Amino acid sequence: MDSLQTEIAIWPVPVVSVRGAGRGFSKEQLIRRLGEFAERGNLSKGLAALTEYVGATHYLLARYDLSQDDGLDFVVCSDWPFDVVKRLGKVLSQLHSKTNEMQKCLSVMQPVFMGLPDDIDVSRGISREYCAVTFNVGRARLSLMLLFPQDVILSQESLRDIGLLAGYFASFTKEHGTRVDREFELTERELECLFWIAEGKTSDEIAVILGISRNTINNYITSVMRKTATKTRSEAIAYAVRNNLV
Repeated sequence: MDSLQTEIAIWPVPVVSVRGAGRGFSKEQLIRRLGEFAERGNLSKGLAALTEYVGATHYLLARYDLSQDDGLDFVVCSDWPFDVVKRLGKVLSQLHSKTNEMQKCLSVMQPVFMGLPDDIDVSRGISREYCAVTFNVGRARLSLMLLFPQDVILSQESLRDIGLLAGYFASFTKEHGTRVDREFELTERELECLFWIAEGKTSDEIAVILGISRNTINNYITSVMRKTATKTRSEAIAYAVRNNLV
């Protein structure tokens, strides 16, 4: 994923003052800023503006459907410290493996607060909880994860606002050269197999229909599940229906 503009910064020392829920500027001002940053293809500036708006201090935009993979490919853009991001990748992979397709769908645009692992050190004044807002951009499922000061209570309304705005911003930024879509295309044969499993056919039946071996069919279906970040045939079918692939 060389075309991803992955940015992982060194942790700055935060200057924390007692405050409520952010909003140093209005939603209208935020939208204007996002429009300007999208025109320039400046993803990090837009994410920083969303972070400031809600009253958080650090952002991490992640490809939720890539979090099951090894490495840091799931990171799209971040100003979290590198060691925290690396450790969090393992946590996200575990969460992804325990979440079914229905739970993933229901989690979209619903702010969730989770605790950082005990072995992660954070700067003084930063909460050991982080907030994640999941949203979709095309076929990609992304999660905006925020660190925030201990003395700040993030507004649910503001979090839903930035979830919606982050989706629009990421989609416009993508049009100006920043990739957020998963770098894959299902082959014609993979789409054929996906169609037939959606029709309720078994691997043996699909093998007869397509005139190829059962093992080859299973390899195609495994490839489909890997590319769509699904764990079962049922989840792959649900993904296909949601994205108009069948």
